[in-house]
Amino acid sequence: MKIQIQFNEVVSLIKISRNNAVKAVNSELIYLYWNIGLYIHKQLENANWGEKTVTELADFIQKNHPDLKGFNSRGLYRMIQFYKTYAFSSIVSSSKTQLHISDNHNIKIVSSAMTQFKMEDIRDTI
Repeated sequence: MKIQIQFNEVVSLIKISRNNAVKAVNSELIYLYWNIGLYIHKQLENANWGEKTVTELADFIQKNHPDLKGFNSRGLYRMIQFYKTYAFSSIVSSSKTQLHISDNHNIKIVSSAMTQFKMEDIRDTI
């Protein structure tokens, strides 16, 4: 019975790490979509691009990088909308980094208090 409890502890570690990996991927995707929305919005706002250019970008991605899914015209416009909806909101990550957006839309990533301390990482001991 004692061995089974120890095995369950290992299974628990696996599940926690998998959950953390999913959270990290989701955070990175949100950051990606935000940055794409910001970039395209600024190009449109500064009249560097027209609406047709967004469609051309989507066509370019689909033609030259077919492995990149979700970057069709509809997806790109959703990223612009995502950026515009939350452009003046504070986005604070519960993970290791925090995204700060100033009034002039400058994005700065800062480390949270948790990662400001020097902590030994098991990967460094291998």
